Amino acid sequence: MARQERFEKVFSQGTLNVTEIWVDRETGVNYLFHMCGEAGGMTPLLDKDGKTVITPTAEKSYK
Repeated sequence: MARQERFEKVFSQGTLNVTEIWVDRETGVNYLFHMCGEAGGMTPLLDKDGKTVITPTAEKSYK
């Protein structure tokens, strides 16, 4: 059985100035990743009310 990666890239934009959205398959939490040149960072993605964006997951496998 193939091992499924924990994080899935669901959005990508740009080549030198990159913005991506990643989803944690276990928790459903969305993360915003931004990279410009050799610098980059990742943070939880927040909605307009400042709450973490969570994508419903088909199978909850919290550890």
